[in-house]
Amino acid sequence: MRKILKFLKPHMAAVISIVAVLIVQAYCDLSLPAYTSDIVNVGIQQGGVDTHIPEMIAKEDMDKLLLFVSQDEQKTVMNAYQTNDDKYEKEAYVLKDGVIKNEKKVKKLEDILGKPMLLVSGIESMETSGDTKKNTGMFQMEEGAEMFASLPEGMSFFEALQKMPEEQRLAMVDKMSEQIDEMPGMMVEQASTLYVRNAYKNLNVDADKMQSDYILFTGLKMLALAALGMVASVLVGLFASRVAASVGRDLRSNVFKKVVGFSNGEFDKFSTASLITRSTNDIQQIQMVVVMMLRMVLYAPIIGIGGVFKALNTNVSMSWIIGLGVVLISLLVLTLFLVAMPKFKTLQKLVDKLNLVTREILTGLMVIRAFSTEKHEEERFDKANKDLTKTTLFVNRAMTIMMPTMMLIMNGISVLIIWVGANGINDGQMQVGDMMAFIQYTMQIIMAFLMICMISIMLPRAAVSADRVDEILTSSTLIHDPKNPKKLPENGKGVVEFDHVSFRYPGAKENVLHDISFVAEPGKTTAFIGSTGSGKSTLVNLIPRFYDVTEGAIRIDGVDIRELSQHDLREKLGYVPQKGVLFSGTIASNILYGNAKGSEAEMKEAAQVAQAAEFIAEKQDEYESPIAQGGTNVSGGQKQRLSIARAIAKNPDVFIFDDSFSALDYKTDVTLRKALKEHTQDSVVLIVAQRISTILHADQIVVLDEGEAVGIGTHKELLKSCEVYRQIAMSQLSEEEIARDLGKEERSHE
Repeated sequence: MRKILKFLKPHMAAVISIVAVLIVQAYCDLSLPAYTSDIVNVGIQQGGVDTHIPEMIAKEDMDKLLLFVSQDEQKTVMNAYQTNDDKYEKEAYVLKDGVIKNEKKVKKLEDILGKPMLLVSGIESMETSGDTKKNTGMFQMEEGAEMFASLPEGMSFFEALQKMPEEQRLAMVDKMSEQIDEMPGMMVEQASTLYVRNAYKNLNVDADKMQSDYILFTGLKMLALAALGMVASVLVGLFASRVAASVGRDLRSNVFKKVVGFSNGEFDKFSTASLITRSTNDIQQIQMVVVMMLRMVLYAPIIGIGGVFKALNTNVSMSWIIGLGVVLISLLVLTLFLVAMPKFKTLQKLVDKLNLVTREILTGLMVIRAFSTEKHEEERFDKANKDLTKTTLFVNRAMTIMMPTMMLIMNGISVLIIWVGANGINDGQMQVGDMMAFIQYTMQIIMAFLMICMISIMLPRAAVSADRVDEILTSSTLIHDPKNPKKLPENGKGVVEFDHVSFRYPGAKENVLHDISFVAEPGKTTAFIGSTGSGKSTLVNLIPRFYDVTEGAIRIDGVDIRELSQHDLREKLGYVPQKGVLFSGTIASNILYGNAKGSEAEMKEAAQVAQAAEFIAEKQDEYESPIAQGGTNVSGGQKQRLSIARAIAKNPDVFIFDDSFSALDYKTDVTLRKALKEHTQDSVVLIVAQRISTILHADQIVVLDEGEAVGIGTHKELLKSCEVYRQIAMSQLSEEEIARDLGKEERSHE
């Protein structure tokens, strides 16, 4: 996780923007259940009345309410209202501007008028029914019933209260209020709302229109919030995808730059198949998880915390249900982690293994066919494929089990909320809309945990991928440029000097090259020969700094190559590897690969010197003829000649030919070396060869045996002075040729 966050660091501005949009989305999602509750509670059950005090009330109704209020509280009430004789058919009071928006004043009015509205409703109900002993459905008006029995005929209960002294009236009101105090607060609020609706009807206000307007307006607000939430969700998806794509792009670029800068030592540590997997599959895993993180992981805590806050505001008594749901989900995820986590750690290694086997089979297809081992290779691939499939299926099955179990928990929690909520509604402790809102908030909270759990299942594999990618990015490159690189002299000719050079491969205990010293001068050819494994290719690979020497120094024009930048050093070199390598493109693009600004004349001259012009001319498009990936559409000899032409077209000071003439026939070899001699009169030429015929006329031959220079000289000198060279010569040349060469040497001494 820490590595993934490190990869996200350059994109923090975009991440902050995503968080801001997610907050907007969460606000929209968390507001919708509250509006649903309002439609059910206020719009349907309360007839669109969303206040517990009347905003307008007839004077006669206000007078009845004030009978149950003390004189001080009457003043408070009347200060909040003002008379209005124009708008309504009856004399009425309306709330003053600003009172309804002042929560403190509204709360105070609710405390004063709440019980009086309930008492007035009950008394009016008894007067209407004519039965003073009837249960109104809210409470038994025992005190009122006694008073009704003693009233003179034709006198109403309210008229009797008006004629009472205030102390007696308030004492009776207190007795009548005792029974109200035992009622649930939710029932009192609903009763006061019904009173307000009846008060509006008494003023001939269209209550049905009020109800439909409330539902319509609330519904429109819900639609607006849903639209805003949709826009926010789309923006988050867009931003998250762009950030994830940018992270993937940057990682691929950084990995490629790092790998390009690897020395051969790093390539020995990371296999080619592993590098390909890390650059593709691993980065793809990281990119996918980054999208999920930005869309889900960041959103989950916002919606989860917001859902808890909203749910507790809706009904605290059912909060234990949320805790139960979270505990059940946590136990499920913990179980899945303990079962599936070990498999995630091996999944990417199995992908590596499959890529390795596939690459080996495809690159060695001709050898496989030649030895008729297709069946064996099919079995090897099938084993790697089945191992990966088996592990992937195990992980997928674990995730498959998770989803139905999660749904079972969520549905169970919903049933539990409905059961507990139904009892609460029956007892008058909550309303239907509140229960519906609580269910939605609980589902949002559980979904938040579900999102985190789903990403947690993916994180281990992505974490492994992040570690593998980071391993490349943080690996120390053995070959690096000095902090203050030197420059080669402007008049330098490329003199190469080996000064007591020894070398061992990274991690090896013994040297493969021992104390080698020689000087290769411009205009002269220095050749290296020796038995297989004697260190010829290793020696020339030290010059471009594919490896660094262990002891001693290699200098070009007197400057240690380790004090030069790699770019400046390799600009001086024309390197032809042991195995010819061509790139997809054209013949022209391959020849001018090291000299992109080279002219057509330079290109054709290089092809002529490399003896490639003849076969190029036979092609339909000549120099614009296509070259397939890896040069598979040209022969080995043609590939080698094009590789030589590429080095010649660069016009370097130092030519390095690492056994680059092995695929050429003798005639082409002789012609090429003759043309090359004329073309490289001012350059240093270093040739690694297996055939003595290739280096017969070299100005200097270095004979290597088990990493040591056992002889340095010309062909004829070495025939006489170096036993190792003589053995090689005897294996390749006839006795007459050797005797002739020795004879010429002796005559030249005479």
